[in-house]
Amino acid sequence: MRILIITAGSRGDVAPFTGLGRRLLDAGHQVVVAAHPSFAALIGGCGLDHRPVPGDPQRLIRDWARATSRDEARALTRAYADGLADGVAEAVAGGADLLLTAFGPAPLSRTAGEALGVPVVGTYLVPAFATGQFPLPGARSTGGPGPEGNLAAGRDVLRRAEGVFAGAVTRLRARLGLPAGTPSAPVDIRPVFHGFSPLVVPRPEDWPARVEVSGYWWPARPDGWQPAAELVDFLQAGPPPVFIGFGSMAPGQGERLSELVAAAVERAGVRAVVQAGWAGLSGCGADVLAVGDVPHDWLFPRTAAVVHHAGAGTTAAGLRAGVPAVPVPVMADQPFWASRLYELGVAPRPVPFQDLTAEALGDAITACLSEPSHRRRAAELARGIAAEDGIASLLAHIGSESAG
Repeated sequence: MRILIITAGSRGDVAPFTGLGRRLLDAGHQVVVAAHPSFAALIGGCGLDHRPVPGDPQRLIRDWARATSRDEARALTRAYADGLADGVAEAVAGGADLLLTAFGPAPLSRTAGEALGVPVVGTYLVPAFATGQFPLPGARSTGGPGPEGNLAAGRDVLRRAEGVFAGAVTRLRARLGLPAGTPSAPVDIRPVFHGFSPLVVPRPEDWPARVEVSGYWWPARPDGWQPAAELVDFLQAGPPPVFIGFGSMAPGQGERLSELVAAAVERAGVRAVVQAGWAGLSGCGADVLAVGDVPHDWLFPRTAAVVHHAGAGTTAAGLRAGVPAVPVPVMADQPFWASRLYELGVAPRPVPFQDLTAEALGDAITACLSEPSHRRRAAELARGIAAEDGIASLLAHIGSESAG
């Protein structure tokens, strides 16, 4: 079967699909990943074919931060959505028997699938159906106490998500010769598989049928990857360091954050591996090493704790490694995952990015490392997660589709 995976966004929105794609490839399917051009090397390095879709998420995040009005921010979002819509349509037109779509571009994927007669399966990395059990990631408020408030907050999240691509979907329907109608929404797709562990977020009982929580999809390690000698030497030269990285967050704030991190590390009295990320973090001194992209599945088990922005992928990698965390959420789904880490007992209270100071970060690192229950609970969760096969149910579904 020819399977096209469609995703968009930052590295964390792409990397899990490399692992999913490799498993599908091993099962005998042809696999192509449609993603932004900046991820061509990541996808190709994992042995998968790539189809480009327009967009530069790093530039978009930077431009959003610089926008001086809501109208300017909306114009940036519309241009991004329109370019993505064109790219999704072209990627699907390149040939596929099945589309697997991330949550963000799901309305575009469903529209293109409808026009070209290709079935669509949702493969979402965050909870994407309103529930009374918790507010969805990205909720602006709880919407009031209790299940009804959680449902209201979740529905608001979904309405806003649909609104981002509503205009692009309308224009795409016209371009593809589809009748005008209500734009497709991510929740209209069935089946849907959520790529996170039920030990981290159990499947809500009030979710609709054919919506599963299947388990994590681990990023593939690039073929032939080896750690740099400098990193290996640093790890061997002393006790396990703390990892510090903010992923795709805070582009352009590298100098300020690097100084803050250096002071926090000194305050906590730890060694640290600092990942540059889109912020461009740097490090200096005998106790701090700055690195570029390093597979988290290799690095995190060698650390004492991980300080990160609580993106879905980095959160998952830390849990897999069985090390405690210091979550520093910035935006979107990150406060949700940061709260889950705290509730699961693997982290102290999150430090919101807007409240980040050297003192707050240093004290949070100290609190994380000085409480043995954080590491004990992280190790317990890691053992449970290791026993899961997050791709098995999706493979079974695709196998039944192939047989049919």
